[in-house]
Amino acid sequence: MNNRKKMIIIWTKRVTAIIATIVWVMVIYNIFQSGGEFNDQAPQCMFSTMLIFAMLTGVYKGLEYWEKNQ
Repeated sequence: MNNRKKMIIIWTKRVTAIIATIVWVMVIYNIFQSGGEFNDQAPQCMFSTMLIFAMLTGVYKGLEYWEKNQ
């Protein structure tokens, strides 16, 4: 049972990272398609990158905590 939970955690980490990367690429693409100058787009790119990967980090920390307490 412990090995099964470990595999679930590992695959959840992988899937979460893939989803976060896909969402990030889509957001960056939409920002660049919206037009405007680089000075207008840069803060949006930085904010969205920080937000998406902060959520990914939170999920990873939660999964690591769950894995550690198994």
